[in-house]
Amino acid sequence: MDRAGSSVAPGREHVITLPGRGQTRVWDSPGPPGAATLVLLHGVTLTAALNWSGVIPALRRRFRVLTLDLPGHGDGLPGSPPYRLEDCADDVAGIAAELGIDRLIPVGYSMGGLVAQLMWRRHRELTAGLVLCCTARNVSGSPWERSAALMLPGVTAAAAWIPAVHTLGADVVGAGLLDRGTEPMARHWALAQMRRTRLLDAMAAVQAVCGFTSHEWIGSVDVPTSVVITRHDRVVPPRRQWKLAAAVPGCVVHEIDGDHGVFLGAPARFTAVLLRACAAAAGKDAPSRSASSA
Repeated sequence: MDRAGSSVAPGREHVITLPGRGQTRVWDSPGPPGAATLVLLHGVTLTAALNWSGVIPALRRRFRVLTLDLPGHGDGLPGSPPYRLEDCADDVAGIAAELGIDRLIPVGYSMGGLVAQLMWRRHRELTAGLVLCCTARNVSGSPWERSAALMLPGVTAAAAWIPAVHTLGADVVGAGLLDRGTEPMARHWALAQMRRTRLLDAMAAVQAVCGFTSHEWIGSVDVPTSVVITRHDRVVPPRRQWKLAAAVPGCVVHEIDGDHGVFLGAPARFTAVLLRACAAAAGKDAPSRSASSA
């Protein structure tokens, strides 16, 4: 990928209009004939290019790969309050219908992992498997996290009245997602990608993330599932990621040495683990429950 631009990967670019939602772009890397279809769902403040461009060349050798910017991010659908993760899941289902896809595997990173869970919850006939990376059943469990989540709507509403805030990008908050050891050039490019998302849209998405929980239903997941756990994550604590894995019947755990920005800080290591995770979710070369590590 040309890091100066926003393209994600070689392949066809679709411009799709979803009724009542607007127009979005989807990048479609076809993969080998008959390959399973992955849809890659990025994290909050990120773009598809930032989160996934390092892994797509390897993934597309085995899978058809769809990538898109989620609403309010990059080239995604316009952000419109309130931000709903359920809408994100429904948008993916609408895109699949437009492209004639009847089965796919959502691969979600952080916030994208919450959207992937909702894909199974809301569109079970479409969801053939799940790959859940650096994510959890909820992110507002402790008392101070719940307090912060309760304050966030007021903070977001107040910020919207400050003209200067409208000119700010998501890099203001997204920079904290990157590993401390990220190389300067990679960090510069990452922050430029984050600036393609408005800070106010990112704050609305964070608010939606804070309100998410799958505790009551995640144990009913009945499709092959991989959970990728980042051992040194400062954003989504590993204990939360392990609780998600423990709640999903028969899931395969894939551990990786890295922080929340491992996709940027160690792309080769992330790619190797993600390939195994996707293969397991597709029912190919599936390892034992917690055998994959890097």
